[in-house]
Amino acid sequence: MYASMKDEFDKNGFVVLENFLRPSECDEMVEAGIEFTKNLPSKEERVIFSTVDPEKMQLSKEYFINSNDKISYFFEEDAILPDGELKSDPKISLNKVGHALHLLHPLFRCYTYCDRVKNVCANLCLKEPAVVQSMFIYKNPRVGGEVTSHQDATYLQTSRVPPIGFWIALEDATTENGCLWIVPGSHKSGVHRLMIRNPDKESKDLLIYDRPPPIYGQSGFQPVPVSKGTCVLLHGNVVHKSHANKSEKGRPAYTFHVIEKFDNEYSPDNWLQEGENAPFCNIYKTPQLAESSSTD
Repeated sequence: MYASMKDEFDKNGFVVLENFLRPSECDEMVEAGIEFTKNLPSKEERVIFSTVDPEKMQLSKEYFINSNDKISYFFEEDAILPDGELKSDPKISLNKVGHALHLLHPLFRCYTYCDRVKNVCANLCLKEPAVVQSMFIYKNPRVGGEVTSHQDATYLQTSRVPPIGFWIALEDATTENGCLWIVPGSHKSGVHRLMIRNPDKESKDLLIYDRPPPIYGQSGFQPVPVSKGTCVLLHGNVVHKSHANKSEKGRPAYTFHVIEKFDNEYSPDNWLQEGENAPFCNIYKTPQLAESSSTD
């Protein structure tokens, strides 16, 4: 099914896999996303997720680092008042939920470790692929924020083989509602910036960047609009972004990142590390259903 993907992936740094999920499967995930909005954390725990304003990023928040092995909630930049109260309807207040959906939520685990994912990893010649993080992205109508130009490897650095992102559109993703924009071939230029754990243990900032943000020319970006159920595979070094959703239609997505564990060191300086509840499990050997959730 995916026999020719590796050449295109190696050339462009991404590949589009149409009909990766069926519409009904996408609808199940969207419904799960709606359920999250009905059980929001207390206002003391509400964290703003922003990739636009560095001053508002949660680099000093333990909540962010501790989300590696939990299902945690991250809100839109303009969704929360200073005292933690919501400014808008809870249904449109979330930016994302992560980062251990792939192991702790039965539905997302089922699709993360399905045969389609295993087949993609095999066609990319991965020997010991493992999922390290997963997220449900809301990109709600009119309030879904911009994601600025970046590389995923900035946050998930490895020694040899960069991470691979599976980005699955759960509704049609268009230029109007915030589809991906990618610079083809940009993965060949290496990693431009790293976010690492702060070696200064006295600092309030638990995470820091090793250099200023790179400046990317906008002419190289190409929009990648896709239909519901499409998976876009992203090389960890490819530069990509998405505009704010100014439309009346949502653009939910499910995304998770895979690393090659064979002969490939995952950096101990990365913000996300293995947790007791979310080890980096081999995709080929991990069942879709957790043992604790199986029935007689």
